Amino acid sequence: MAIDPTRVPRFAHGSRVPGWDDAADLTKAPAVVPDAATTPVPDELRVEIEAYMARYPDFRSAAIPALHAAQRLHGWCSPTAIEQVACVMRLTPGYLTAVATFYDMFDTHPKGRHDVYVCTNISCSLRGADELYEAMLSAAGDDPDFDVKSFECLGACDIAPMISLDGEYIGPLVPEDCDQIVADVKAGRPVLEAKQLRHRPAAVSAGAQPSQPPTPDRAASGPTASHNEVEGPTAGERGPERHATPRGDG
Repeated sequence: MAIDPTRVPRFAHGSRVPGWDDAADLTKAPAVVPDAATTPVPDELRVEIEAYMARYPDFRSAAIPALHAAQRLHGWCSPTAIEQVACVMRLTPGYLTAVATFYDMFDTHPKGRHDVYVCTNISCSLRGADELYEAMLSAAGDDPDFDVKSFECLGACDIAPMISLDGEYIGPLVPEDCDQIVADVKAGRPVLEAKQLRHRPAAVSAGAQPSQPPTPDRAASGPTASHNEVEGPTAGERGPERHATPRGDG
């Protein structure tokens, strides 16, 4: 059955995304690369960005991991964060703003320090993700440290329903787990460690001996290690940073 187009809310320009018909401000001064002599950049951020740039034949390919580095440091892609990245990469802030506003894993407005993505796609939804999402919102309450969002798909159907907490995949979950998740974060404890994807036994072939439970050192190098524990957001993590979806008329 076809979707009734009259039931899909759209703006006057035909898209479901606001701002697509905003005219460019031609009175603004031309974009320039920030002056390295007058733009202070934290040393650790500069070193990390330069390391990313060295990985690619075209240094501009490092824009996404560089913005992730700035967002981790500042908490969001603030104008200052974007200017610092532009200074190191010798690009205009406008170039990087176009990247940051295209992907929904970059935040160009202030947000909580802890990213909580509740997967609400079909596999998780069938197993109670909507109730889990409401429970997570209730558990976080008005605490500004928690940024709770629904996410279209985190690619972990085998542990549905699940969430990603600061890049750590956790599931299967029930609504009653949400209060414990918030309590663990506030206490600085590992969050529902027994339900973390990194600690699930790896699949083994018939007749093979199952692997031993991973130690923290081994877990940090595994395929589900979060970006806070491995070098850069492209180190094999299955978290949402690898599945960032563009903001578009999808």
